[in-house]
Amino acid sequence: MTRGCVAIVDAFPSGKRLQPLFAAAGYECVHVQSSPELPPALARYFQPDEYVANIVHDGDPAETLRALAKFQPVHVLPGIETGVELADLIAEEFGLLGNGTAGSPARRDKFRMMETVKAAGLRGADQILVTDVPTLLDWYEKVGGRVVVKPLNSSGSDGVSFCDSAEQVADAAGRLLSTTNALNFRNTAILAQEYLYGTEYYVNTVSRDGRHQVCDIWRTTDVTANGVLDLMENAYLLPREGPEQDLLVPYTFAVLDALGIRHGPAHTELKLTPAGPCVIETGARVCGGDLPYLVQQAAGESQLSWTLDAYLNPERFLARVGEPYRLSQYVACVCGIAPRDGILRGYTRMDQVRRLESFQNLRMIVQPGDRLIRTVDDLSKPFLVDLFHEVQQVVLRDHLTIRQLDGEDFYDVD
Repeated sequence: MTRGCVAIVDAFPSGKRLQPLFAAAGYECVHVQSSPELPPALARYFQPDEYVANIVHDGDPAETLRALAKFQPVHVLPGIETGVELADLIAEEFGLLGNGTAGSPARRDKFRMMETVKAAGLRGADQILVTDVPTLLDWYEKVGGRVVVKPLNSSGSDGVSFCDSAEQVADAAGRLLSTTNALNFRNTAILAQEYLYGTEYYVNTVSRDGRHQVCDIWRTTDVTANGVLDLMENAYLLPREGPEQDLLVPYTFAVLDALGIRHGPAHTELKLTPAGPCVIETGARVCGGDLPYLVQQAAGESQLSWTLDAYLNPERFLARVGEPYRLSQYVACVCGIAPRDGILRGYTRMDQVRRLESFQNLRMIVQPGDRLIRTVDDLSKPFLVDLFHEVQQVVLRDHLTIRQLDGEDFYDVD
């Protein structure tokens, strides 16, 4: 007999891993689709047979709430960015655990997010929200230097451009305005921000009643490739304690408080600049890219298991909050970077990658016979390699070996 029903809004990428956890705990899950059309980049992750129903939100909240009421949900969570605002609304309307609708816009709109963070007295990037190129160029004339131009509400580094001149700024803005981003939203406005110098990190957390638990911290490395200045090529799982972590964690907690994230998972991307930590953005949902699954293997628990406790076993969560995670292995997730487009015949040196000492898993996104797309963002990476080893240097060595192998002739392309 089921213990109740959990609603998951847009259960894509890592959000799809929530359903098996709740099912194993005795809960059935209903899926809520936040829009009639699934973005192509996310559609492949959806498996409708895992849910008792799929409720499609067509823009009428009352109708969606009526359809969902039949299942009497006891909890609701977003699986990805697109589900955050609707999950907040559902939670508020049904009196369920949630972060409220008053702060929803600041948890989705990247401009409001940064302004909210700065209003709380925290370090934040100089920025402007525009709907036309001339206004953006006026701002750039005052700011100068390097800036970042990006969509207001997309994901996965989609549409992000690094610009060092007025011409580059105008070109990036022109490419974005009135186009559709990876999450199927029309780019009627775009965001420009000062470029933050420093190493980028991910801090993944789960909260309950305003108390925050750090589940994992990742340091990323970038390369300049295919015309992209900072193309993320690796994420490396850090231990909980360390000098970098001591700076990142208090700042992240303050960002969560500023954005009103009191309950549930959050994924915060930030840079450690010479002036200290500065947020890039925070998503009020589980981390993407299967990173929580890798943490589960390395630490025995992850953002996913902490999320389950926050909703189903709050006493246990609150009794343990603040405990540092312990790694049994060092972990890296290395990304392939395709140099050109075409039909992929094969990866010429993948057998050498598989023989690396720390190799654990290959996630081949582009299979032989598929169309290969030149890698310019997180959504166009052809494969991911997971490295695990109890010796840190082995993981670091194998990461660099993959980077050396992953060159022009690694891809046999027609």
